[in-house]
Amino acid sequence: MPISWNEIRDRALAFTREWVDESSEDAEAKSFWDGFFNVFGITRRRVASFEAPVKKGDGQGGFIDLLWKGVLLVEHKSRGKNLDRAARQAFDYFPGLKERDLPRYVLVSDFARFRLFDLDNNEQHDFTLAELPKHVRLFGFIAGYQTRSFGQQDPVNVQAAEKLGKLHDQFKAAGYDGHALEILLVRLLFCLFAEDTALFERRLFQDYLEQRTGEDGTDLGMHLAQLFQVLDTAPEKRPKALDEQLATFPYVNGQLFTEVLPIAACDRAMRETMLDCCALDWSRISPAIFGSLFQSIMDTTARRNLGAHYTSETNILKLIGPLFLDELWAEFHRIKRNRNQLFEFLKKLSKLTFFDPACGCGNFLVIAYRELRLLELEVLRQVRQNDQLMLDVFQLIGVNVDQFHGIEIEEWPARIAEVALWLTDHQMNLKVSEEFGQYFARLPLKKAPHIVNGNALKIDWNDVIPAWRLSYLLGNPPFVGKKEQSAEQKAELLGVFVGTKGAGVLDYVTCWYRKAAEYMGSGQHGFDSAQPTSCSLSGVEGKILAAFVSTNSITQGEQVGILWPDLYRRGVMIHFAHRTFQWNNEARGKAAVHCVIIGFGLHDIADKWLFDYDTPKSEPHAIKATTINPYLVDGPDVVVEKRMKPLCSVPEIVFGSKAVDFGHLVIDANELDGFLAAEPAVKPYIREFIGGEEFLNGGKRYCLWLKGVAPQMLRSMPLVMKRVEAVKEERLRSVKGPTRDLARSPAEFGEDRQPDTPYLLIPKVSSESRYYVPLGFMTPEIIINPTVLVIPNASLYDFGVLQSSMHMAWMRAVCGRMKSDYQYSASIVYNNLPWPEPNEKQQAAIETAAQAVLDGRNKFPDATLADLYDSLTMPPELVKAHQTLDRAVDAAYGKIVFKTEAERVAFLFERYQQLTAPLALMEKTEKKGKRKRL
Repeated sequence: MPISWNEIRDRALAFTREWVDESSEDAEAKSFWDGFFNVFGITRRRVASFEAPVKKGDGQGGFIDLLWKGVLLVEHKSRGKNLDRAARQAFDYFPGLKERDLPRYVLVSDFARFRLFDLDNNEQHDFTLAELPKHVRLFGFIAGYQTRSFGQQDPVNVQAAEKLGKLHDQFKAAGYDGHALEILLVRLLFCLFAEDTALFERRLFQDYLEQRTGEDGTDLGMHLAQLFQVLDTAPEKRPKALDEQLATFPYVNGQLFTEVLPIAACDRAMRETMLDCCALDWSRISPAIFGSLFQSIMDTTARRNLGAHYTSETNILKLIGPLFLDELWAEFHRIKRNRNQLFEFLKKLSKLTFFDPACGCGNFLVIAYRELRLLELEVLRQVRQNDQLMLDVFQLIGVNVDQFHGIEIEEWPARIAEVALWLTDHQMNLKVSEEFGQYFARLPLKKAPHIVNGNALKIDWNDVIPAWRLSYLLGNPPFVGKKEQSAEQKAELLGVFVGTKGAGVLDYVTCWYRKAAEYMGSGQHGFDSAQPTSCSLSGVEGKILAAFVSTNSITQGEQVGILWPDLYRRGVMIHFAHRTFQWNNEARGKAAVHCVIIGFGLHDIADKWLFDYDTPKSEPHAIKATTINPYLVDGPDVVVEKRMKPLCSVPEIVFGSKAVDFGHLVIDANELDGFLAAEPAVKPYIREFIGGEEFLNGGKRYCLWLKGVAPQMLRSMPLVMKRVEAVKEERLRSVKGPTRDLARSPAEFGEDRQPDTPYLLIPKVSSESRYYVPLGFMTPEIIINPTVLVIPNASLYDFGVLQSSMHMAWMRAVCGRMKSDYQYSASIVYNNLPWPEPNEKQQAAIETAAQAVLDGRNKFPDATLADLYDSLTMPPELVKAHQTLDRAVDAAYGKIVFKTEAERVAFLFERYQQLTAPLALMEKTEKKGKRKRL
């Protein structure tokens, strides 16, 4: 156990007085350095040796004055000698050391001056012996006070996972696998961390392995088994004749070492890898992200991309900040001058409870725990500042890991989550020790996090923690789209949403929202009827606050109309939300995930916040909201459901034609000339075939348009007949009955929706990087495919409204997404668009501006629409034309200026609500009338 900083400073003063006037020649060096280590409460012989033999960089043999393997190398010279030369000599020893023995610190001295090199942080510190008491904290690593600002970018996180991955593979190859291996590795993680953070004495675990196990490794398994048993046994219950080195290990408890594991058969390579693991500085490990990295070692493929399997702390803080942390800090600042309220606030912090029902390796719980402890530490600082009396601050530390609960479907990450919380607890204890100058640790472990290994969709969450006891529900449930769900996941989803029409299209993550709503509802009932208000503490007394990270698809398209009415019926209200942003997991070569964060409860709150992003990769800016609807817009709480006909009196929209030809009626541009040369008679029946790709990016495709062609003409074209025959055969082989029926007319498209008049084309999918999704007029000779939607007989006015910012904002708010790209929908976007009601002058202004947009495009005949509407290359004259069109359309809506797109969307939702309210009332009246007639 480290001694206090106060005692270290006292010892440093005594050491300085003893040696400052001494000559301290080489003969006295051992006494000097023994005394130096004693300043920090460490027996030098226990950790470091004098005159360590080594081969220098020039190949010559030499001796290191003092070496603490893996930690500190000391080179001393007589008083007044050149320290630069001493430093060069010290670093010259590095090539002769094993990698795991390379020091993290180099200290050179002439007994009157010190120069300390911190190699991890690339820092150099120079001071005299007389100044040692002022600089003792630089040597905290000797005493065990090695607090660090660890982070996700620290390469030691990846190095540690790679080393453990190698060890995992070696044990598995030796036949030691499954549950036993998982528990063994979790225990080793704890031991490695413990000896670098003063839970164990420095190098206690490493020395035991080096000194007590044979170099061939055959007895390693036996020694580990004995060590684990010792760690699980209280000192008073240990054998009287227990080996002295084993007896030095503390009692851990917490059931981490309770289970008896099979003894592993080990070899030399496994022992070497374990010692390599010991050589890493585990005090630098971030439990917040290492858990996920550690989990990835179980998957060889995943291990190739280490760094892609953790959630960044920045993103976790986006959730826990508005959920609870921001308000707790605000409360602290309000009451920090009031002694009694501070003590009550400390009690409150110790009673808050947290639950992640899809906790994985515990990332969210770990960060939440760390931040709560940091807040508690700040409160303790304030208590000390306010109160001149000598208080035992350690008695005031109340926040502990048993306030944190989770469910994880896999045992391996569930166990990691528990250990990660313990490790974080100790890191926070070290911060407390650093702050108040006295070592504080919780060993043996008396309290444990409650992580349940099970399926969160089949477990009653009240069995994990009763809802009336819970303060905050949080996490990052799994994202699995409807097409990616396994049969088991689909069955679980439908089991959660029993009776909800259309639930099969929902993302898997929605199950956690539905379960959360039911769980919070059960807590309100239990709370009201049976429990005192003090049992649950959250932002609103006695009511759970919740927040989940989710795929943004649950706030877009058809999912909104299915999920959110269901949640609304259960009382859900949105309190805060992060609109779509890129979920940054630092993945190398991994597709970005676009997410939202939704904070909610079963009660209303006064202050609601929206966090908006200019782009998915930009930083958020907070906007105070009145009402946050399911589209994460500050607007009326409405849900846009599928509509088969337009809400307003406008032309109907139709889907593109579907060939159902298995590619046989389609001709690529590069094969057209050859096909025409071989079959000249087919030329009148070849049409341009356009889809979203061709419309936006240029290029040509063609198709055989054989509708109405005389039979004798078809038979006169053998290459065409060959293609038609292939279509027939493919359709007959289909497992779908309607497709087989289409084999009766194989020369024609399976689903023909080709307009016989000019039409306006809308691509179904368009890049999110475009502010305007380009639309365009086409002639009926150009055949449309299923990747577009078209409006036959559309007018210039229709084009103007649909090409405007009003329509674009509506589209972005309610459309679905394909990855991050916009996916236009007839039933959700177009048919629900609240159109303006312009007067003649306003309509004429829109038509004039719309023609100017088309004219602006025509000035660049060689440019594709993708070129013209790229945010970086859009011509200024086209930009101005669109701005003019936007002003004309805005005026038709009766609005002159919108400061933000959010204002546009809120306005459109209000307009939508005005238009749909009479329809809803009419439908309700009709249903009521039908019931009466029945």
